[in-house]
Amino acid sequence: MIFPSNRVRILVATQPVDFRKGHDGLAALVQSVLRKDPFTGTVFVFRAKRADRLKLLYWDGTGLVMAYKRLEDTTFTWPAIRDGMMALNHAQFEALCEGVWGYPPW
Repeated sequence: MIFPSNRVRILVATQPVDFRKGHDGLAALVQSVLRKDPFTGTVFVFRAKRADRLKLLYWDGTGLVMAYKRLEDTTFTWPAIRDGMMALNHAQFEALCEGVWGYPPW
């Protein structure tokens, strides 16, 4: 998977989202629910209800980029479902995307 640079801020939405949403729908969620600006270069991570899929949304300076990952044999380890979001560092983000998240405990 292609990862953003180490200098990028990474925020995880802790509520599952409707995975039919595309670029505009996720950007609207960032603005209305997370109260953040989706056009700052921050990477926003969204989870599916079954925890086997994630979507990333970020602004690369020229447009919104959306990436999608589905695990075949396992699920992602996510924090407890609650309102809001949490920040990840680059190492935590990489571990989450690889499906091997395990530190520190949520």
